[in-house]
Formats: sequence, C-alpha cells, structure tokens
Amino acid sequence: MAKLFEPLALRDLTIRNRIVLPPMCQYQCLAADGVITDWHLAHYGARAAGGFGLLIAEATAVAPEGRITPHCAGLWNDTQRDAWARVVAFCHKQGAAIGVQLGHAGRKGSVYSDFAGPTGSVPDSAGGWETIGPSAIAFPDYRPPRAASLADIERIKADFAAAAIRADAAGFDAIELHAAHGYLLSEFLSPLTNHRDDAYGGDFDGRTRLLREVVDAVRAVWPDGKPLLVRLSATEWLPDGWSLDESVRLAGVLGAQGVDLIDVSSGGNVPAKIALGPGYQVPLARAVRQAGVPVTAVGLITEPELAEAILVEGSADAVEIGRAALREPSWPQRAARDLRVEDAKRFYPPSYWRGVYR
Repeated sequence: MAKLFEPLALRDLTIRNRIVLPPMCQYQCLAADGVITDWHLAHYGARAAGGFGLLIAEATAVAPEGRITPHCAGLWNDTQRDAWARVVAFCHKQGAAIGVQLGHAGRKGSVYSDFAGPTGSVPDSAGGWETIGPSAIAFPDYRPPRAASLADIERIKADFAAAAIRADAAGFDAIELHAAHGYLLSEFLSPLTNHRDDAYGGDFDGRTRLLREVVDAVRAVWPDGKPLLVRLSATEWLPDGWSLDESVRLAGVLGAQGVDLIDVSSGGNVPAKIALGPGYQVPLARAVRQAGVPVTAVGLITEPELAEAILVEGSADAVEIGRAALREPSWPQRAARDLRVEDAKRFYPPSYWRGVYR
C-alpha cells in the first residue's frame, strides 16, 4: 500500500487517504448574497467522486465585509448554510470528507475577482465596502483599511463562532481557519502589517492573540469529535516579516488549544520574491511538523511520485493537490494507478470501474 492511500485519523474523523483538495476560491456566487450555486456542487462533487480523501471548501466569509470579492461564498446566514448542506451531502455519498475554510479578508477584501475584468479595489458605488485591518496600512494598490477597534475584534470572534455553528449544521466534517496569505488573521500575525500598541499588537503574544482567541471561540462551539485545522503562511519570505521560527512556535501553542492539523503555506501578506518549484513549500511543512502537530504540504505538488515521497520521508502527514486538481478532478484515481495500489477501484465510483485498468 502506498502511504498516499493510507487512512488518516483526526479525532473521530477517518479520512480515506492522504490526498487533500486545498481551498481555492471559485468566485461563482451571485454578487453580495454569498450563496453557493450549482457550480460548487459540480466542482466539489467531481473531486469527491474523483477520489480525494478530504476536500477543504474555498475561503468562506464569516461576515459580508469578510469577503474577498463580491462573488465569494459566505456562512453568515442560514440560506448559505442550507446551500452548503447539499454539497456536503453529495460529497459524503462519494466517500469523501469535506471541511470548510472560514475566513475574513481584512484589508484584502472588497476587490475584483481574478476574471472580473477590472483589478484592484471595488468602489462603494459598484458594491464595494469599507475594509479593516490590524492597522491602517493598505495592501499595495488596494483601498486603505480602517484599523480594527476592540469592538470590531469582539464582533469578529463572534462571527467565526456563529459560522462554525452553521458549518456543523451543514454537516461539514472539519473547519479550517484561514490565517494565511495576508487575510485578516495573518495580518494580525505579521509585524509588517500589525503596528498596534494594545493587547493585539507588539510581541509574539500580542500579534497571535486574535488567532488564539478565534481558535478558542470556534473550538468551544465545534463538536469535540470533529477536527479543527488552521492554515498558516509559515514565512513571509522577508527578513523582518512573520518567520518560520514563529510558525513552529505558534503551531505548538495551537496544538495545545485543540488544533488538530496545520495547513502549511507561505507568503501573501506583502509582496515578496519567492523561488517557485515542485514542492517548494515542503521544507516549511517539515519544520512546522516538529512542533508535534500533524501538517499538510502544498505548493506545486503535481505528480504522484513526489506526493508519495513527501509522506515517506516524513515531511508531512498529508499532501494537498491544488492547481493540478483544477486540471484533473480525478487526480487521486490516476495516482492509485501510477503507484500500483492494490484494488485501486475502491477509489472509483462503481459507474467508473470500467476505467480502472484499461
């Protein structure tokens, strides 16, 4: 048995293999309502049928102002909850587990989607909104955010908890908190974007406080048997930014708070030069794993042999197949064939068994 196809247990959840679909924004909701559509059923359903063990649904806003774009998904009301429940139920029927990434865009909100045509911030007259961040520091070429007040922070924690309750009601198996890529929770982590002089800024304890409090708020309402994940940008790739050493330290803290897995990515908060290549973030995952919390590795992992090697060498506990999965929804089924996994057809729906061996 290839390690890639060994089950992975997180609390009461057993995932059928170690192949994870990472959260990737689809920007397919109707403007302003945050309700997912048939696009999402087809998108996630195809990959559940394609053999992924765990799907992590795209960044889903905990409040209207927490969206990245006007076309992002939400989980701040029951209509959105019910739309997600349909997708979750279908994925479960295919044997896949599915989680949702809860997030708040912070200063990177109110922007056009990748394929909208215009770029940069959406003006209020076109459906945009005021953004907030830890400090009033704009992302390059985006509208300046307002520094979050203490009242804002309390509301944000409550919004995450309320969204977690709806995620459970929708049937999601896991929650991932988005604390990476320059969105609100990671903006608070970074000394480059957090210049606060109150309890939510300054040293490591101050800059990590909001994330730690959100973890506590979500874990308090999220069932004990369901895992809680956190996505971190392990480094900003800049000497004065959030560092890998801080990520390792934070992973240990989060593990003690009840976080079950760290999804290790990098960058996104401020522009930086990053040397890209197959598996370029794997060393970051390997380092964070030293904190004693399971991790996933992600980043230009496209071939089954590389994914298997990452697990065999002990760099990660699971791998995320992102852009390759956009091209190939049944990537795990090809991997089962390429790695000569016995009884590969168990990762195929019965209607597709004729395609397993020939």
